[in-house]
Amino acid sequence: MDKEKEEESSAIHPAVAPLSYLLGTWKGEGEGGYPTINSFRYGEELHFSHPASGKPVIAYSHKTWKLDSGQPMHSESGYWRPKPDGSLEVVIAQSTGLAEVLKGTYSAEGNVIKLHSQVVANASKVREISRVYEMVNGDLHYVVQMATNLTTLQPHLKAVLKKLPEADCFGYKRYCNVVAKSQSLAQKLDYR
Repeated sequence: MDKEKEEESSAIHPAVAPLSYLLGTWKGEGEGGYPTINSFRYGEELHFSHPASGKPVIAYSHKTWKLDSGQPMHSESGYWRPKPDGSLEVVIAQSTGLAEVLKGTYSAEGNVIKLHSQVVANASKVREISRVYEMVNGDLHYVVQMATNLTTLQPHLKAVLKKLPEADCFGYKRYCNVVAKSQSLAQKLDYR
């Protein structure tokens, strides 16, 4: 593949550009709790990428682990589909078998994403989920709220994550190039 075709295939779709600040890998710690469970802390890594297809979608993966032992706890993956009007559609499949279909909004100026479940499938107790992501001083903060058949919507998880430097792109030069190009495009389009 020649250089021009490679650049074309790695271009960020205009609908993804306002959220291009998410692209890359984020790592940090979080804490969880709920009226029906004991509080806990965890390590976490989120990864957002823009597939080479150039379609208006962001691939998402998330994994957590116990801080003391490194033992895996939870994972989920899915797709985020931003629309030019500031709305966002998200599908997530969790390692527990639970699946979420969420809709929400994003603010490119404020770097805030608000999502609310439209469907929570294959869940015997969970009936509603909301997620809010926000950039604060270069860190990605999020809060997940949950409602069950016994409780109303209330905080369940929260975390603060730092973006890993491009040098930590898992040895994939092309991936790092896509991240750099997306950030450059967002700046050119004045989305940051």
